Amino acid sequence: MSPFPPDILTAAEAIIRDFTAAGLMVSTAESCTGGQISGALTEISGSSAVVDRGFVTYTNSAKTELLGVQAETLLRFGAVAEETARQMAHGALFRSRADIAVAVTGIAGPGGGSAEKPVGLVHLAAKSRAGVLIHRKMLYGDIGRSEVRLATVRTALEMVRLLLTH
Repeated sequence: MSPFPPDILTAAEAIIRDFTAAGLMVSTAESCTGGQISGALTEISGSSAVVDRGFVTYTNSAKTELLGVQAETLLRFGAVAEETARQMAHGALFRSRADIAVAVTGIAGPGGGSAEKPVGLVHLAAKSRAGVLIHRKMLYGDIGRSEVRLATVRTALEMVRLLLTH
């Protein structure tokens, strides 16, 4: 039995099918989801033709060391910020063989939020080798840690499919 709900599996299956047909690969850079995006993709048979690698970079030092996120960016904007998500996506793309990379960083809760950065805030970025970069700031709210993480996986998979068409 899969740990993922049917809608996530359907989205992951479509990515594996479409990326396989196009001869493309994907990589992930994950903080608040802890590997669930790559987990959803690799739940699908045939994913080894599509998923190059996944980076789980929960700490700031991991973001810097594995993805090349600039320490100055983390100091100035914090881990949960558009600028950080963009640099994570860039790092995942250029530290892999992928054609498209998706990155997520957020506050899943139940603690860790603030007035400026509340629980449920997630920044996502997806980037292609063609230079297209998209960002989404999601405010899922304090809906529970698991639900924030699953909502983030849904949004990330949607962004990967969107970049396939650009």
